[in-house]
Amino acid sequence: MRIGLIAHDAKKMLMQNFCIAYRGILSKHELYATGTTGRLIEEVTNLSIHKYLAGPLGGSQQMGAQIDQNQIDAVIFLRDPLAPKSNEPNVNDVVRLCDMHNIPMATNVATAEVLILAIDRGDLEWREMYR
Repeated sequence: MRIGLIAHDAKKMLMQNFCIAYRGILSKHELYATGTTGRLIEEVTNLSIHKYLAGPLGGSQQMGAQIDQNQIDAVIFLRDPLAPKSNEPNVNDVVRLCDMHNIPMATNVATAEVLILAIDRGDLEWREMYR
């Protein structure tokens, strides 16, 4: 599976901890992340991650383009709902595109755990027919 990883600044450490906890599962899949998030995850997990630009510099749009082409199977996007972001329209596009293309998306650590465990069980193998 191709898994997209995005985290707002206030959630980057939480994303790192999540990826440490689920490193065994994540290592079996292709990982894509916005630039800073990907670099921070790599530093603590040694996972191989394809990194886009940083989110505010266009990384969210790059991720959105892959989602639009059905080249991402699931997205874990740890959002900070309390702090407005300058690139909020691009971030909202990622959410909208996931909804349009039936791509499972988690926006907090609770749903991220459910999603990653479902991926590990093979519950999302139906995504293969979309490619």
